[in-house]
Amino acid sequence: MLAVVQRVCEGSVTIERECVGRIGPGLVVLLGIARDDTTEQAAWLADKLVNLRIFNDTDNKMNRSLLDVSGEMLIVSQFTLHGDCRKGRRPSFVKAAEPGRAIPLYHYFIESVQAHGVTTAEGVFGAMMAVALVNDGPVTLIVESP
Repeated sequence: MLAVVQRVCEGSVTIERECVGRIGPGLVVLLGIARDDTTEQAAWLADKLVNLRIFNDTDNKMNRSLLDVSGEMLIVSQFTLHGDCRKGRRPSFVKAAEPGRAIPLYHYFIESVQAHGVTTAEGVFGAMMAVALVNDGPVTLIVESP
């Protein structure tokens, strides 16, 4: 499981001009699910992200977690994260999980984040989405489950 994590002041996802998810300060997470990912990896990644110390403390050091700052998380499925561009000119998505496997893991990840008490918003799996955000810092990280 692969996540691009951005610390944000705000974020939203819109489908056909309708906002389907919006958060204030927190994290926007683009989530890529691979063919061999498991619920254990989803739970690990959820725990990692809600406890990742990337928010500033009073000394302006990244020392506080999403839980510490009562931040929110916008979660957007992003199969293209598993696009392999090493050969040819068109990405190969063979590593990405098929929807029948990915959708349950996507929802399991969201539920795992919510189990930590984090308010979440999300996109719609498989939809064409417009994701907007105001990156805070900017702080952008790539986090991969073991």
